[in-house]
Amino acid sequence: MSVAAAREPDMKLDAVRGRLAYGEPMSRHTHWRVGGPARLFFVPADRSDLADFLRALDPALPVYFVGMGSNLLVRDAGIEGAVVALGRAFREVTRSEFSVEAGAGLPCTALAKACSSWGLGPADFFAGIPGTVGGALAMNAGAFGGATWDSVHSVETLDRGGVVHRRPRGQYRPGYRQLDGPADECFLAARFEFETTPQTGRLRSLMAERRRRQPLNLPSCGSVFRNPPGSFAGELIEKAGLKGLREGAAEVSTKHANFIVNHGGATAAEIERLILKVQARVRADCGVTLQPEVRIVGGVPEAAP
Repeated sequence: MSVAAAREPDMKLDAVRGRLAYGEPMSRHTHWRVGGPARLFFVPADRSDLADFLRALDPALPVYFVGMGSNLLVRDAGIEGAVVALGRAFREVTRSEFSVEAGAGLPCTALAKACSSWGLGPADFFAGIPGTVGGALAMNAGAFGGATWDSVHSVETLDRGGVVHRRPRGQYRPGYRQLDGPADECFLAARFEFETTPQTGRLRSLMAERRRRQPLNLPSCGSVFRNPPGSFAGELIEKAGLKGLREGAAEVSTKHANFIVNHGGATAAEIERLILKVQARVRADCGVTLQPEVRIVGGVPEAAP
């Protein structure tokens, strides 16, 4: 069944209580505002609803978990699978002494602000991550010198069978913008361990710095490429003279070279072709192969230029 044709209800999913859609345009759910339809799109009402949904799916059907869609490029052909977006039911944040429990759907900026109000940290760097706690856990996201897993004590996950697991940090091996650990499980929540941190106004200054340095007025996914060892992707892209390079309505930002922005009406294909062009030019000019930080899913990959 094609994605476009997959609009008829699946009787196995009749019992779910959250929002279930067929052929949902992913352009509504990504920061780039591009992306074709998802065969299934589900926003669970709560944890038990998510577990019921996963148990009802064909085990062979791929499942993609998205937060705010800030680190995601969905190709124009869409996704032949199920997309799960963790909504308001997964945005809890509570404190117990120096521990903070945060739901996977909580925006990282909200976590930073909560910790700042409690005088706990270091957590200000979370304000520089344009996504959710779940996404930050999955890729060990970081900003301003901090990384997500630096303060993780344990996590709660859910497997495809609908079983909840409480896993200590030791079962995961975080690296730079990557994470190795138990497969086929989604994050439900994390427990962070912080220390008392004086109120210095650093959170406010970091958010102002982000506004100053990044093109936040246009749709983008944040940083497109990982920083190679000993260097910065943005500097290499700028050195190659690629600021302002365009593919249709997609452009390498003139404000921050490691951002690709959508000037309105860009397609996922245009963005992906621009990513490949940047990789090719930086490789030719600097001898460095930039690795994408953004996750590209669905459809058929673009051919390298």
